[in-house]
Amino acid sequence: MEENIWLEVTLPVPADRLDGVCDTLTANGMTGLVVEEEGDFLRFLEQNRQYWDYVDEGLAARMKGASRVKFYVPDNEEGRRQLRRYLAGLEEYEPQTVSLREEDWATSWQKYYQPIPVGERIYIVPDWLRGQPVPEGRVPLYLNPGLTFGTGSHPTTQLCLELLEEALCPGDRVLDLGCGSGILAIAALSLGASAAVGVDIDPKAADVAFENAALNGIGPDRLAVLAGDVLSDKRLAARLEPGRNRVVLANIVADVIIPLSAKAGEFMTPDGAFLTSGIIDGRQGEVCAALEGNGFAVAQHRERGGWHAFLAKKR
Repeated sequence: MEENIWLEVTLPVPADRLDGVCDTLTANGMTGLVVEEEGDFLRFLEQNRQYWDYVDEGLAARMKGASRVKFYVPDNEEGRRQLRRYLAGLEEYEPQTVSLREEDWATSWQKYYQPIPVGERIYIVPDWLRGQPVPEGRVPLYLNPGLTFGTGSHPTTQLCLELLEEALCPGDRVLDLGCGSGILAIAALSLGASAAVGVDIDPKAADVAFENAALNGIGPDRLAVLAGDVLSDKRLAARLEPGRNRVVLANIVADVIIPLSAKAGEFMTPDGAFLTSGIIDGRQGEVCAALEGNGFAVAQHRERGGWHAFLAKKR
């Protein structure tokens, strides 16, 4: 099969002329534009700093005070004809071009993702870095950050994972309400849980969870994922083995956790732990009151980056 080669075209443009250049390119037929500015670059670094093992100083220097427009055309004669058409009326700007193989273009972002240590034992590893040494005492949790959501980078997930480390005992059964990508249930199984069940209102969550589980050698014999709402579906609630789950997780939002606190105890063993996260700053008091009002005692309360998590136990 013929390999696809693309030409990355970059136009350095003064910031006050960006809009005009983009309008001209669009009028000439190029709609797939990428606009880069130093401010956007710095915000991107800040919002994703948990992934960076390093920041390329050369790249940072090139972005200093920069503004540019990027787009792509096939690296062949037809692509070069397209390029001449797109640049009509923009002859004052000198395009910079780089030839890229499609596979390089598709995976170039992966170099910025590095393993994330969480808590005392968990080590979240992008799957393409499988095989690299894992720090002593850490349990690897392999994920593909390209899969939709739930890659362990958000404070709410990290807080829940840290509390899970403390609450989980070997052989526990775990119930993850609002499981999403399955990261919490998979982490519990990797840390020694005997079985886990995930529940999510999105039926597509099961596919993502099972794919992530497979990356960690976990099959459907240990992880089950069900679709539905435990607050309204009595049949679903009956399938969650009431009274047998020693750890129940809910990394959702306060508006769901509050009514869920009235039902979570039904699914738990008498010595069980209810771990809640996803609670934005300002709502933690409401969640704490709901937990205590529904027969729980709050054993731990953690906060990070404006997000709150609780570890609660039955009284």
